[in-house]
Amino acid sequence: MADTIAGSLLHAKGCGVQFGGLKALNGFSLTLANGELVGLIGPNGAGKTTFFNLLTGIYEPSEGEIHFKGRKINGLQPFQICRIGMTRTFQNIRLFADLTVRDNVLVAFHQDIRSSLWDAIVENKKFRQEETAHREAALQLLTLFGLDPAQNELAKNLCYGDQRKLEIVRALATKPRLLLLDEPAAGMNSTEKHLLIELIRRVHSQYQLAILLIEHDMDVVMALCPRILVLDYGEIIAEGTPEEIRKNPKVIEAYLGKS
Repeated sequence: MADTIAGSLLHAKGCGVQFGGLKALNGFSLTLANGELVGLIGPNGAGKTTFFNLLTGIYEPSEGEIHFKGRKINGLQPFQICRIGMTRTFQNIRLFADLTVRDNVLVAFHQDIRSSLWDAIVENKKFRQEETAHREAALQLLTLFGLDPAQNELAKNLCYGDQRKLEIVRALATKPRLLLLDEPAAGMNSTEKHLLIELIRRVHSQYQLAILLIEHDMDVVMALCPRILVLDYGEIIAEGTPEEIRKNPKVIEAYLGKS
């Protein structure tokens, strides 16, 4: 059964958002299929993170519509959008710094809790079984990302690259159909970036989810994404394969300026 408009998972049409006299996005449209991996690039201030904020309910479009799994999501709250299967990481790391690595992941299972407050107070069988299942699922995710040895460490004590990984783990714990990654390679060295590319490929394959990726590092984007969209001044200026994007004169001008 198709999930969506014309069989797509995500369908954004003619989206715009305006802050006072500034149009941060103008007529932005994107269709994303189930299991697709797409890159969204553009110079600083082009509107990339603004689009993520529209998708996840932080902003509401001034114009246009967004449909996810066949449902119009304009006006939904971020937690509602997360519950129906879309989640994200952030450009600036937003972990719970003073919680352990494991507890940062367990927080994401909150939306799946079926035990009542009374179940938790008396720690009955239902509560214990649910708690055990969530801890096992959290450990499986941490193991996939090589973070299981640090599960009892405070999140703030992780190195920068591992904090980035933990954000992805926490997002995956919500069981998304669509994962939005906002500059996951930011601040990583070349070795960490190579490992991240392989990790995202594995997550994409193993969990069979769609991924929409914002990234400034062109090597990461070109290595990962079969389809790339380029945003400049709030508008799509190019779309195509990595090879097509590399050669597109509008993209070259947007990044390097006119010769």
